Amino acid sequence: MDDPEERFTDLYDRHYRSVLGYALLRADRDVAEDVSSETFLVAWRRLAELPEPPLPWLLGVARNLLAKQRDSRHRRQALVDRITALTTSRDHEAWDVAEHVVDRETALAALSALPERDVEAMVFATWYGLPPEQAAGVMGCSVRTYNVRLHRARKRLARALGLDGGRHPRVLNTPLEDPR
Repeated sequence: MDDPEERFTDLYDRHYRSVLGYALLRADRDVAEDVSSETFLVAWRRLAELPEPPLPWLLGVARNLLAKQRDSRHRRQALVDRITALTTSRDHEAWDVAEHVVDRETALAALSALPERDVEAMVFATWYGLPPEQAAGVMGCSVRTYNVRLHRARKRLARALGLDGGRHPRVLNTPLEDPR
């Protein structure tokens, strides 16, 4: 087949179910479908380089994508666990415990719902206190891009907390000013 679209369509028709089945054995349906779709996106981009037979290669790509998904979930959960561990006995004395638990659970739920890149941008600013230049270097982007990411991450967190853009003293307060 000389036509790339025709070759890809044939590849997809022959192997999608196998790739999806492999992913379903290792992940929830939503994740499996995303991984299968992404596997064929990689195949489309590398269509000229596909080996014969292509199924083992496709399954290898799916396996790697599943591992990345798993690693991402573990990193996100580890970050939430580390934030949870920051609560000290002094925190309990300073606030009403019931209010603190509700605020903490709300904050953790909001953080868990954010994309990993948003949490990462806020962690570099708040937890590590990195200036934008250093945080941008760690994230592999320009300072301007980092500032925009941080600003958007704070807005998304405020929305998730139901603060509609306001600043929450215990969650959004950082040593850095909002980039505007």
